[in-house]
Amino acid sequence: MKQLIKHIVFLVLALLISPVTISYKLLSLLLNKDALITSYSQALSLLPGKMGSYLRSGFYRFAFKKCSPDAVISFGTLFSQQDTSIDEGVYIGPQCNIGKCSIGKNTLLGSGVHIMSGKGQHNFSDPSKPIKDQGGAFTKVEIGENCWLGNGALVMANVGAGSVVAAGAVVADDVPERAIVGGNPARLLKRI
Repeated sequence: MKQLIKHIVFLVLALLISPVTISYKLLSLLLNKDALITSYSQALSLLPGKMGSYLRSGFYRFAFKKCSPDAVISFGTLFSQQDTSIDEGVYIGPQCNIGKCSIGKNTLLGSGVHIMSGKGQHNFSDPSKPIKDQGGAFTKVEIGENCWLGNGALVMANVGAGSVVAAGAVVADDVPERAIVGGNPARLLKRI
């Protein structure tokens, strides 16, 4: 019975946010989807409380590659890429900044976690050109199932399933499954 009530609530909130979703879908036919998702994300990030979280999930279900209706997306969380997947049971804490990524089932992100679109977003090899004009490449970062990314972690590489990233860690290289990493740059501290 509880699951049925939850599904009904998720459906009602998806319907409530549907004018925003429809406007996004129509505009995405004309405009760059990543620029558009950034704008909508900024506006939706300001909706407070549990209702705000449910409304965000209701919108992102239709805007992202995948977003589970039970995902908790907290106040102030910004997204910059439409190619994002958020699985079941995911919790994203307040003030996170999420790029092109896939977040696995039952993963938790503390406050202020930044998941960048890889570590090659900016080239800076030609000193005669401004960095902003040198381009770069976005890559999709994979965060495995059942992970914990501590407050303020900066992640630009894949994190294996069942791993823990310590608060404030800077993940520049892939983290294996069932590992605890910390520091800048993040190093293996312990195997789980």
